[in-house]
Amino acid sequence: MTHSESRLPGRPDERAAARQPSSDPGGCADPLTGVLLVVAEAAVGALLLLVIALRTLAPPHGPSEGFADAWGPAIALAALAVIPAGLAVALLRGRWHWAGGMQVLVAVALCAAALASAVQKRPDPWADRGPVPTISPSSAPTWNSPPCRSGGDSDECARSGR
Repeated sequence: MTHSESRLPGRPDERAAARQPSSDPGGCADPLTGVLLVVAEAAVGALLLLVIALRTLAPPHGPSEGFADAWGPAIALAALAVIPAGLAVALLRGRWHWAGGMQVLVAVALCAAALASAVQKRPDPWADRGPVPTISPSSAPTWNSPPCRSGGDSDECARSGR
């Protein structure tokens, strides 16, 4: 009564699923896609790096060390990291494991670069100016000035410059 090819109730037909072609990318398409995406992102990253370097090295034409000057590279790298992260999710959901894995590595590297850019020590624009001198009446210089020729007190002579 029972045939070896019959299906048990409640179980899917595994042989029919095995006969259908796989939806996984075959051959070298998966790694090749990953390499092409990494090369394209490296080109975009090089262009971004060039723009950031030129902006950083350019002489300031206004108030320097504003928000864009201080945080611009970190924000640009973090925004650029969103692209490979989104691609990684899409590729891994589509079973492109090599390409998706490469995109994960690129996204992690860009996030690390953004964090390093955010925490690096920036030069203090006020450091070269030194401390601001404060002169109070009690800390006025006490030197022996020459006697006043006009016969007035020392305040009158100090105002006249003699």
